Amino acid sequence: MKCLVINLDRSPERLAHVTAEFARIGIEFERVAGIDAAQRPDLALQPQHAMHAIRPLSGSEIACLHSHRACWTIIAQNDAPYGAVFEDDIVFSSKAGMLLGDTGWVAAGADVVKLETVFSRTVIQRKRIAAGHGFSMVRLRKGHPGAGGYLLSRQTARDFLEATARVNIAVDDLIFDPTMAAGKTVYQLVPALCAQDQFVGDRLPSLLDQERDAARTASGLMGRRRKPAAVRIRREARRIMRWIADFCRLRRQIVVPLAPVEANDMADFGVAGRPHTQRRENAL
Repeated sequence: MKCLVINLDRSPERLAHVTAEFARIGIEFERVAGIDAAQRPDLALQPQHAMHAIRPLSGSEIACLHSHRACWTIIAQNDAPYGAVFEDDIVFSSKAGMLLGDTGWVAAGADVVKLETVFSRTVIQRKRIAAGHGFSMVRLRKGHPGAGGYLLSRQTARDFLEATARVNIAVDDLIFDPTMAAGKTVYQLVPALCAQDQFVGDRLPSLLDQERDAARTASGLMGRRRKPAAVRIRREARRIMRWIADFCRLRRQIVVPLAPVEANDMADFGVAGRPHTQRRENAL
């Protein structure tokens, strides 16, 4: 399976990090030069999807999309049935190489498999399909943000290229939001075989998150007041109703865990095996 890594020319330290990660699991990768928003302001002139009407995508988020599109182009033109895309701050489970060496474990008919976790709650189908080496594939039934590590079929790469040919949309919304990925069979790997460094090492901060926080601070959204009690009660009631509905449909909520990283490797990240649990979205 071809493994593609998005890396900006101005981020050599991230390239060194991801090179060491792939060497650790014994897998080769191909670097794909990331699109730098500062060098491609023309991309922001394209229309944005209606879902971004309230908070338009930033220049970096648009550049992120087109960086992923560069990877989809490679996968779409390749002979292999699947290709994997990673961002350059990824940290792998010790067993990651056992799956990334081939695609024989991928369930028939899978369009997308999310390989990472961002440690936020999502919903999966209870039925599991064994992927070997302690991993399982489960249908993803709710949005699970982040596009730090995933694989997709050759046909799906072509479909995503067509869907974004004339409109900009956040990468993880396109791939992992069920309302956007309608008609696609999307799986989650459990446990995940990778996570971005900010969750397990906190050495490579999210470039997109930094820009988002600055924009929210400027707009006053970072200081929003606590919602009224009645609003919080209604929200909790809706959450309970969703849980009941998911249970009846053989679904369950889960925070996808990360498959173990070797103890000595975790020591290199300065942690004792417990990942950070703050929510994030996309860390290119």
